[in-house]
Amino acid sequence: MARQRRTRLRERPGAAGFLVVDKPAGYTSHDVVDEARRRFGTRRVGHLGTLDPQATGVLPLAVRAATKLVPFLPSMQKAYVGTVRFGIETDTLDAQGKVVRTHTGSLPDAASIEAALATFVGEIEQIPPMYSAVKQGGVPLHRLARRGEEVERAPKRVTIERLELLRFDAPDADISVVCGPGTYVRTLAADLGARLGCGALLQSLRRLQSGPFQITQAFTLEQLDEEAQAKKLDALLIPPGKALQIDEITLREEAVRRLCNGGDVSPGSEFRRIPGTRAIAKDETGVPLALVELRADRRLWPLRVLRNG
Repeated sequence: MARQRRTRLRERPGAAGFLVVDKPAGYTSHDVVDEARRRFGTRRVGHLGTLDPQATGVLPLAVRAATKLVPFLPSMQKAYVGTVRFGIETDTLDAQGKVVRTHTGSLPDAASIEAALATFVGEIEQIPPMYSAVKQGGVPLHRLARRGEEVERAPKRVTIERLELLRFDAPDADISVVCGPGTYVRTLAADLGARLGCGALLQSLRRLQSGPFQITQAFTLEQLDEEAQAKKLDALLIPPGKALQIDEITLREEAVRRLCNGGDVSPGSEFRRIPGTRAIAKDETGVPLALVELRADRRLWPLRVLRNG
């Protein structure tokens, strides 16, 4: 679905944090970023991992200074539910592509599907699909694919934590997938079809989890509109400390100035933690200042400053 170009935004001050959007089908991940930028009045919005246009569900966004904290988020394990359709293959590996092969023989039964699914659990190799954002020579593969080009892609290792059959009603099988970052469920569906000898594509996909972010925390674009009109958008943001699953510590004014200029500060007697512990330092009004780490000298050192002094 095409989106109109947005005019250049004036930066509007506001809170920093993470937002979970329930991405609708037909939107690219960047479309959702543009929608959030318009509503929050800032260009400083980024997504935490592409979700295919026809997929729905969890798309986490970092808003304002929280974009600086993305590298420090805990493991970005993903969870999905999807539908695999057996007996048909497309050039995109999903239902949106051009049909390249159909299977005229019998389809596998549920027991065969379950047995095949079990062989994909663990560390496996996947070849990234041509219709993907992976770059080769600086050019996204999907651009090459749209020009009718197909290039050799190196396989990459990914981890499938759990893979279960939820329902089978031929030719469709509903599956549950828990996997590590970088996994293509479209490729998993196509490889499953190849393993069973009948071919397959990914008919639909919904992401339920991405790292610490869950579908229960997600808001639709319509809900964002409602909260924007009520001027309550910032209240939807997940605070940095909660997203990173670490403590928060409040600093006094003199320590705030030093920290925001890149200096180390004392944690005070109340912050009794072991060296290596990380926390979000805040000022006395609750504004996040920096991601800090307690070192062996019992001082808090900034790893990433969020607000300039």
